[in-house]
Amino acid sequence: MKYKLLYLVLDGMSDRLSDPTTTLENSVKPGLDWIARNSKCGLMYTVGKGIAPESDEAVISILGYDPHEVYTGRGPLEALGAGLSINEEHEVAFRANFATIDPSTYTIIDRRVGRSLTTSEARELAKAVDGLELGIYDGYARVVATIGHRAVVVIGSRSHRLSPMVDNNDPAYRRHGMVSVAVPSPSKQVPEIKPLEDTPEARVTAELANVFFKKAVEILSKHPVNIERISKGLLPGNAILMRDAGSRVPRAVKLPEKYRCRFAVLAEMPVEIGIGRAFGAETIIMEPPTGDPARDYRVRLKAALDALRENDIVYVHLKGPDEPGHDGDLELKKRRIEEIDKYFIQPLINEIRDRYALIVTADHATPPSVKSHTDDPVPVAFYMPGIKPDNVEKFTERECSKGSLGLIQHGWMLLPGVITEFLS
Repeated sequence: MKYKLLYLVLDGMSDRLSDPTTTLENSVKPGLDWIARNSKCGLMYTVGKGIAPESDEAVISILGYDPHEVYTGRGPLEALGAGLSINEEHEVAFRANFATIDPSTYTIIDRRVGRSLTTSEARELAKAVDGLELGIYDGYARVVATIGHRAVVVIGSRSHRLSPMVDNNDPAYRRHGMVSVAVPSPSKQVPEIKPLEDTPEARVTAELANVFFKKAVEILSKHPVNIERISKGLLPGNAILMRDAGSRVPRAVKLPEKYRCRFAVLAEMPVEIGIGRAFGAETIIMEPPTGDPARDYRVRLKAALDALRENDIVYVHLKGPDEPGHDGDLELKKRRIEEIDKYFIQPLINEIRDRYALIVTADHATPPSVKSHTDDPVPVAFYMPGIKPDNVEKFTERECSKGSLGLIQHGWMLLPGVITEFLS
């Protein structure tokens, strides 16, 4: 490769072109705009037009893999990121959220406990249902809290084979084969998990998962952590919503072999950590954000530059803009983008200007106007020393659409195309 490459992904950074103005258009971001002015630019469907992807399938895609060929469900990737192993025949892993529901009606009050559940609180709640015996089919559950309201649930049976072909009970995402897509205006009612195929394994798995959900609600509704939260006027984490079942990690050509180079992934969330491990990259785990963006991005920038000294491609995933997009908070999303620009992008430019290549993009759009992931194309900028830039003034969806990279139809085309056309 002519230059080492930093592959920077800002989670959920993009909005939709039909919005009157997008968050990127409203943001003050001289660093990102400098990159756009000095780069080849375009737009990209991170999986494909019509698919509003979850982060995991989008990340797998923009790393160069068709997720329809290699994807095996988010649950196993979250489990791998959390340090769990899965018995492929007798266990199924789910991505999970602690949530707030009305325990008498199973009506969802908040899918994420108002984003106020601390990691330490979640770990105490998880301990209360970890190892739960389910009372049928020799079934049991393993539960591990990861970050904030997020968790991994593993449903297992000592005597029955299980299947990942079961639906979600998180109504915000609907299964299509092994892939889940975001549901606009999802129901507030927790549905039963249903088998997606007519097999004993799928039926047993669905039944076990539903028993776990009900038992967990009974236990968590009485848990001291939740009683204390209610006394403080906070929402209780009294339910666990499950989605994206899977029983094994993807089996695909590893990233170093695929690109014939040393490849590192720098990530803070379990799913990106799991993807790095599953696809054979050196996986550098960052501590969760502290709430001090100057410190957090300084630490991440140093880790990225250190990794570039030892690797040829370094993938960096920054979470910031996605959550306020889900919450419909345009001002906070704007601030998150500006923080990344000030504390990560602008110092990065001084380091890479004459030394490294750079891709900047997003894994999906999360418009505050929609409050969920959408299939809208995201902006892409590719910089390397000496490249002839496009006539693009700012890093925004509309401006990048003018670039010579055009409209990239699938995320898995980006990295192989950049390497072949510019870096080989």
